[in-house]
Amino acid sequence: MASVSAACSRFGAPMQLSLKTSSRQISIQNPRMVSMVWATSGAKFARNSRASRFQMCAAKPETVDRVCSIVKEQLALTPDAAITPDSKFSDLGADSLDTVEIVMKLEEEFDIIVPEDNSGNIATIQEAADLIHKLVEQKVAT
Repeated sequence: MASVSAACSRFGAPMQLSLKTSSRQISIQNPRMVSMVWATSGAKFARNSRASRFQMCAAKPETVDRVCSIVKEQLALTPDAAITPDSKFSDLGADSLDTVEIVMKLEEEFDIIVPEDNSGNIATIQEAADLIHKLVEQKVAT
């Protein structure tokens, strides 16, 4: 039975997904949605197969940059303040009211509506950018 491991690289463009099995390695440039199917034994593939779907980190670098700019502006940080996609709002000095104001500014900037149940789950720049990407894609699809 072959084992499969996957790694997502977010640093630098283009984003890349690498899949490694015991017999080969597959690289996919700019993955959005990847489906994987594997079997417990080759002879019983149809009967014992499982499928898995997972969403890749899909936010564009420009979206992450815009979120960083908005956060800097809302928190009155200096332009040279070090903010990365992994920066937590709380580590940057944001309290719950600041976070609500950041979400409101993101809604205005990207012309989206962030559902209240999602707004409480945004803790980092990357989480905000990924949610924005998802909501913009949903808006375009409708």
